[in-house]
Amino acid sequence: MLGSLESEVLLAVRRLGEAPARDVREELKTEGTRVAYTTVATILSRLYEKGLVHRRRETCRGGERYVYRAAEVERKYLINLLKGVVAMFGPAGVVHLNEEIAKLNPSEERELRRRLGLN
Repeated sequence: MLGSLESEVLLAVRRLGEAPARDVREELKTEGTRVAYTTVATILSRLYEKGLVHRRRETCRGGERYVYRAAEVERKYLINLLKGVVAMFGPAGVVHLNEEIAKLNPSEERELRRRLGLN
């Protein structure tokens, strides 16, 4: 489970695609969240330890820094969730799940397919 600031930092990294802590801090600032650079760097390190972001070292003017990008965990989570439905409820659960998916409007179905990597 993520705290609210961790969630905001992760969303900022997703919006930026790939960025060092300084750029993530600036992105948060544009969204109305003002936090210290050290706070952002600490949160990014924690997200890295949790496997929610990847990082690489990069040479910069002051030496080296980490550049972060979001890990693709959502797809794995959704697939595991679907497998859990099948394991817990068997064929009846699959039928019910199909019925619920059929109720989605086209944009919701497209979004679900995108998240599952089916497009």
